[in-house]
Amino acid sequence: MQHHSPQLEAVIEAVNISKSFGPVPVLFSVSMDIRAGEVHALIGENGAGKSTLMKILSGFHDPTTGHIKLDGTTTELPPNGAAEKLGIVLIHQELNLAEQMTVEENVFLGRELKSRGFLDRAGMRSLVQKYLDDVGLDISPSDRISDLTIAQKQMVEIVKAVSRNARILIMDEPTAVLTEEETEIFFRQVQKLKQTGVGIVFVSHKLNEVKAIADRVTVLRDGQWIDTRLANELTPDAMAQMMVGRELSDLYPPMHEADVDADLVLEVQNLSTPGAHNVSFNLRKGEILGFSGLIGSGRTAVFEAICGLAPVEGGRVRLFGTEVSALSVAAARDAGLAYLTKDRKEKGLLLDKKMQPNLTLFALPKFIKNFTLDSTAEANALERAIRRFDVRARDQDIVVGKLSGGNQQKLLLAKIMECDPKIVVIDEPTRGIDVGTKQQIYHFIAALAAEGVSVVVISSEMPEIIGICHRVVVMREGQITGVLTGDHINENEIMRYAAGLKREELH
Repeated sequence: MQHHSPQLEAVIEAVNISKSFGPVPVLFSVSMDIRAGEVHALIGENGAGKSTLMKILSGFHDPTTGHIKLDGTTTELPPNGAAEKLGIVLIHQELNLAEQMTVEENVFLGRELKSRGFLDRAGMRSLVQKYLDDVGLDISPSDRISDLTIAQKQMVEIVKAVSRNARILIMDEPTAVLTEEETEIFFRQVQKLKQTGVGIVFVSHKLNEVKAIADRVTVLRDGQWIDTRLANELTPDAMAQMMVGRELSDLYPPMHEADVDADLVLEVQNLSTPGAHNVSFNLRKGEILGFSGLIGSGRTAVFEAICGLAPVEGGRVRLFGTEVSALSVAAARDAGLAYLTKDRKEKGLLLDKKMQPNLTLFALPKFIKNFTLDSTAEANALERAIRRFDVRARDQDIVVGKLSGGNQQKLLLAKIMECDPKIVVIDEPTRGIDVGTKQQIYHFIAALAAEGVSVVVISSEMPEIIGICHRVVVMREGQITGVLTGDHINENEIMRYAAGLKREELH
């Protein structure tokens, strides 16, 4: 009889798992196993069933049919996070840390070490220090969580899991908000964990990262298992194709030519605001203008100032030919300028409310007749928005926090478009969104521009800046270093301006 090497043993296995919420089926007979010492990537479009499968694997949901095996034995996982005692830890996208407490207090929260009836602080500190050393995290056990970067907080969650003797660690989009540098450090730490024999489930939309970190890849589509393959057999393109079941050569829509003589709708001269200084550019009717640059280059700061979210400390802004001073958000909206925040969860949507109030809140004046809210008009607007932006929800009464990231982004787009803006600024249009939804959002943006709306796209994803923009402004350290057109809009050129290797003499 052939023996498996120990690292290939399946620790946990989903066997023919199906799941329905009420009458709505979301998983159809899915099987997947996670082995000790491997990174197993789980990929699929939004709504493919990834979150549901992870919640079943960690005991937060019961399967409707099918079962879970732990170490080869059929097991019913305990609910509500109690499966952690069995070594199965799910790290949610919204990190679950007490911000005002220290690293060591968070790691031992609820299971503090005692010695002779007192808290054993020294014991906890030295253990946490050991865990921090093990994953190569250079912070102190006494650091307060609120002082850490997002990447460090993420690693504290992992240290917490390690301290609970995690055998399986399930991570949902752990790199969605990390910079490239932070992601590299994070991956080095994941490799160390893997060497200690922990099995890791990595859910991500960033297929180049999946390629770099995963040993095996499982693809879900529309609630069904499509395939499980060795990562080294797949290119990111092949993964994308398996996720959507079609060729993605039409990811970016065919673009209409920008009219270089079109009216100027926005003229910015020597604008200064916290985070950016001396910024000058213009935007024409029907143009898609990209803003590129490394994180922290000042792109968002510029538009927060223009859209009334941050103070203008100097310079001039002309909107549709008229000089405007100190716009408020409402005044910007009424002037035809709308801003889609990159921070959907914090600033963009009311996550505990339903879709309808989220859609109409920004354009409320439009829905008030004789001092009362016209609820029929609101309901009709929601119907239209769901159709136009293909928002997919189990039902219309779902609270927005329960929608997938891609559907939240479509709802945010719909909310902004209710005001019929003439200029739309979209910050990170596809962050944390699957390939199929990305494609839809790019097509919406192209259609808006073709209708004569001017669109500003602020993005850290170079391919989308190159794929959908007529012109590209590159920023570095709060200033514009170059404005690119035509064939100059390529990865090489953008990177050189973003990294400060090249500067245009801007007049």
